[in-house]
Amino acid sequence: MEAETLAHLIADVIEAPDDERVARRVADEVKKMCERFPVYG
Repeated sequence: MEAETLAHLIADVIEAPDDERVARRVADEVKKMCERFPVYG
């Protein structure tokens, strides 16, 4: 499920590389994903 979500986020940015709203939305979603799956170390 997360891989599919990540693929869609990447596609959103590729389809609208100059759209700041898309970039902010994607960044927010990625931050949420990172909070759910922290890197251990």
